[in-house]
Amino acid sequence: MFASERLKGIDVFVCVADSGSFKAAAERLNLTPSAVSKAIARLEGRLQARLLQRTTRSLALTDAGQAFYRTCTGVLADLQEAEWALQAENTELRGKVRVDLPGAFGRTQVLELILRFAREHPLLQPHVTFADAFADPLEAGVDIAVRLGGPAQWPVALGHRQLGHERHLFCASPAYLEHQGTPLTDADLLRHRCIAYGWVDGRVNPWTFPGSRLGEIERRVMPAACVVGDGQGLLMTVMAGYGIAQLPSWLVKRQLDEGSLVQVLPHCATQGQAIHLLWMKNRQALPKVSALLELLAEHLMG
Repeated sequence: MFASERLKGIDVFVCVADSGSFKAAAERLNLTPSAVSKAIARLEGRLQARLLQRTTRSLALTDAGQAFYRTCTGVLADLQEAEWALQAENTELRGKVRVDLPGAFGRTQVLELILRFAREHPLLQPHVTFADAFADPLEAGVDIAVRLGGPAQWPVALGHRQLGHERHLFCASPAYLEHQGTPLTDADLLRHRCIAYGWVDGRVNPWTFPGSRLGEIERRVMPAACVVGDGQGLLMTVMAGYGIAQLPSWLVKRQLDEGSLVQVLPHCATQGQAIHLLWMKNRQALPKVSALLELLAEHLMG
């Protein structure tokens, strides 16, 4: 079937779904109700699926109709954006762009970049979501995703670029170190108040240490004086002088620079998760997506 045949009737179907009746859709499309009804019937016949549930007083989407509606609105939005991109002499970026970010990293490292980008392009509509659980960008239907860690191989439908790695640093507040002293070896940590990251099921995240061989990582669950299940909460607990924690470099850079936190045991710092930039390949050619990808790659490169 030719692509033009596949597109026939979807604009009528979307208009009927949005309007709630054949009559209202006919008025919006400048057609007769009969022509609208015939267009829907031809579309359902071609798809061999019932899209609309009709009664004398109401009209509703079937389950198949709801799924097809989501697809059709996406297709029509893409076509509109393609027309805008061709027609705009100044190539002004516009329309919705969906970005999915890891929670603390996204809020502290990425969100301001996106907001600044959106302020420079007022016709752009960023749709930003945060997910600490590892969400599949394909299933989430996002244009761009940033991920910490992830699989060795990404789906072929996704473009991928590794931007660098975070570092795991041991940090404490100046006030804590003044009262409790500074650890000089990893064994000294057993005499300090350790603040660990924990999960709702009671598990505690192990700390990482350099192994005996080059590049090797050793993991130890330390006796914790306090367990906090949120990265920013962990940072606040350390800054309050409660103890020592192992924190990602991106989360503590500003505090280390301004002196509100101090890195201890620098020789025990380890490489953390890789920072990945992902995007839908079939959306990459859209100017709004390619421009935002370029911005994020430039500023998040580690």
